[in-house]
Amino acid sequence: MSSTVWEYPADSGYTAGTCLAGFKVEATDGSVGKVEKHFEGAEGAGGTEAAYLVVNTSSWLFGKLCLLPAGAIRRLDMDEQRIHVDLTLEQVGHAPGFNEDKHLHDAEYHRIVGDYYRRLRG
Repeated sequence: MSSTVWEYPADSGYTAGTCLAGFKVEATDGSVGKVEKHFEGAEGAGGTEAAYLVVNTSSWLFGKLCLLPAGAIRRLDMDEQRIHVDLTLEQVGHAPGFNEDKHLHDAEYHRIVGDYYRRLRG
């Protein structure tokens, strides 16, 4: 993951302004789901700028939405429209659930999510 969970890693292949909605997300051990929404330059915890994906995991977690910070991205495959993340399916499954109506602009939720992903990095 990148130095901050809310920024794209420099070597991920991401170019500012690229829309990632509709891309498939791949964990280290299988398919996570599909990007519903992509936020770049959004307000994160503490008013900092954040980039993240809202991923629909309906293929294996009964329709749970999760928020994946940009720092979890390992690499983008633009030709295949796939995002590879440095997470396992289990790690994504244990991430805090996302409800757009409650969590989109909730600084406390973003802090909790950021803390979760920072703990995974060790």
